[in-house]
Amino acid sequence: MTDITASKSMIPVDDVGAGDKSAGEPQARRGLPHTAQLREYGLVFALALITLFFEYTTGGVLFQPLNLSNLIMQNSYVVVMALGMLLVIVAGHIDLSIGSVVGFVGALAALLMVRFGFDPVSATVACLLAGAVIGGLQGYFVAYLAIPSFIVTLAGMLVFRGLTQALLQGASIGPFPEVFQLLSKGYLVNFAGPGTSVLIALVLAAVLLGLNVRRRQARIRNGGPVDSLASFVFRNGVTTILMLAFAYQMSAYRGLPNVLLVLFVLVMLYRFVTTRTTIGRRIYALGGNIKAARLSGIKTERLTFLTFANMGALAGLAGMIFVARLNTANSKAGIGFELDVIAACFIGGASAAGGIGKVSGVVIGAFIIGIMNNGMSIMGIGVDWQQVIKGAVLLAAVCLDVHNKNNRL
Repeated sequence: MTDITASKSMIPVDDVGAGDKSAGEPQARRGLPHTAQLREYGLVFALALITLFFEYTTGGVLFQPLNLSNLIMQNSYVVVMALGMLLVIVAGHIDLSIGSVVGFVGALAALLMVRFGFDPVSATVACLLAGAVIGGLQGYFVAYLAIPSFIVTLAGMLVFRGLTQALLQGASIGPFPEVFQLLSKGYLVNFAGPGTSVLIALVLAAVLLGLNVRRRQARIRNGGPVDSLASFVFRNGVTTILMLAFAYQMSAYRGLPNVLLVLFVLVMLYRFVTTRTTIGRRIYALGGNIKAARLSGIKTERLTFLTFANMGALAGLAGMIFVARLNTANSKAGIGFELDVIAACFIGGASAAGGIGKVSGVVIGAFIIGIMNNGMSIMGIGVDWQQVIKGAVLLAAVCLDVHNKNNRL
């Protein structure tokens, strides 16, 4: 009983209100969105404003099919790693080594496939395992030896950057087999002609709508906070329209990229894990109050170890996506990636104190970072000023998080 109580106290906001009818009934009757929903709406509004701003300042280049395709491919590895970083931050830690792990796993993939002739499937499995082992090793130092994650992963950043240079010996290795390149550069087969992308988007929109309807009905049954019916219909209607519009634009080029399917599967998987599984709830409990989590019987050390192992595996996947897109591995791959990933998490609503964060928010944060990078590059803004602007946005997001936390207290 204690375990369940502690876990519910720090569950992600998708499940808020599921166990407390008295707290949720007034809002449910009025149809008012709760605080977490208002923040999510704010993120969507910010994404829309940034997108429209860069669409205007780039003279319409941002929404062109070719640029949209490039935007997805360029931002895919950030989204992949942001999902893992979310769990690490929610658990109350940080991982500064992921950029170096990306470079190391990319170099390992190049050696296995180009130098030693491994088939892409075997090499992919080996690289994912290598990433998980690296993450697990760092997680062991954090969880069982009680060394701060900042120190452990900072050391990992240096170690694996050096190992990447040692593996490559200053050379670039490539090209990769064409089958492997399809991971990042390929497109879904247009089995229904030019309308295939729109058809896929329509099916996915219907699935998401069904899931949202079920979630809303469950909240109503449990007395949880829900939007008004008009707000619910409007939100899902806008989402469906945007998905169809995006698919229509993509159909004018080559269709939907393969990596977009990978992202969709990962996002749905991690959303399910964080909102519908015991291990997801326990990660939130761990970051919210580690002492209470221990007293409730949660094995905090093992949970911390698993979050870092998961982060390492996703960094390995991101490394393969990155080198598959470039079609070569070099020693500079992954430099600075950790900054974009951490920024995406904090902009997306993850709390620096741990215990708070949503998959949907992190995905929005990742696309905010991606659109800013893409838009500023099209506008010809130098890398120096791009860093200044992204740093200011990150600081503003953290300040907002601290302000909201003080208001809650």
